[in-house]
Amino acid sequence: MTVSNESGWPTIPVSEWADTRDTIQLMTQVVGKVRMVNTEVMSHWWNVVLYVSSRGMTTGLIPYGNRGFSMDFDFVDHQLVVLTTDGRRQSIPLRERPIADFYRDVMATLDDLDLSTDIWTMPVEIPGAIPLDTDRDHSAYDPDAAQRFWLALVQINRVFDSFRSRYVGKVSPSHFFWGACDIAVTRFSGRPAPKHPGGAPNCGPHVMWEAYSHEVSSAGYWPGPDGEGSFYSYAYPEPDGFRTARVGPAAASFDESLGEFLLPYTAVREAADPDAVLLEFLQDTYAAAADAAGWDRGALER
Repeated sequence: MTVSNESGWPTIPVSEWADTRDTIQLMTQVVGKVRMVNTEVMSHWWNVVLYVSSRGMTTGLIPYGNRGFSMDFDFVDHQLVVLTTDGRRQSIPLRERPIADFYRDVMATLDDLDLSTDIWTMPVEIPGAIPLDTDRDHSAYDPDAAQRFWLALVQINRVFDSFRSRYVGKVSPSHFFWGACDIAVTRFSGRPAPKHPGGAPNCGPHVMWEAYSHEVSSAGYWPGPDGEGSFYSYAYPEPDGFRTARVGPAAASFDESLGEFLLPYTAVREAADPDAVLLEFLQDTYAAAADAAGWDRGALER
């Protein structure tokens, strides 16, 4: 199957694909948990994330004894592909069916490839979640919507990497966190942060303690709750004066309930220069956080 992407930034109205989005999030939780079980904890849980790839999203190489494997979401041919370092390959169709059936097939595939892995089946960061192995409520899968989401991630990932390249301090890769179903990039001041209060559904306090062990300015994109989703930017801990800072572009605003600056995806997609609009938002909100908190910007920026 050949993908046409002449328009660059695809339209992705949340109202048209929210059910598929929720199914994809649960699919990525199954795969992300497999990666988590088989890897050692890395700073801020970077060992569990997924990465945007040329056909979808990938775990990258996961160790398994003296072998290794990867799990790749292919949103072109709509399959989850499991590849091993000893040359074996199996795939699972991505289609409309209950998450419990997807979970069962993933576990069976891993068993067949001698990669048996037990995961905790309770989804994280989702209020009222249903265990993955019994969830028959979430089954939607619209191939076109899945592909559009991936193509949006391709554009976002590229701009995030450009923003990331401007920083010589500690900065995360551009990565997909399956807990919140968002792609994010995070800059660090190098200073420790106060212990995070936690509170995310089905996440012990140690999860957020690790994620926010050090002072951050973090930005990302989440496909919700309405419109076409939003880019966001926040600081932890939030310094005095951050939320009242003036940031661009004009479509950006501070959401008091979330404690984050938001920029609608639509405002970026419809701009004459989407990259410039998104980079302005990323740079201005980072500068607001760094200046308010007194970061040593001269030493941290390229």
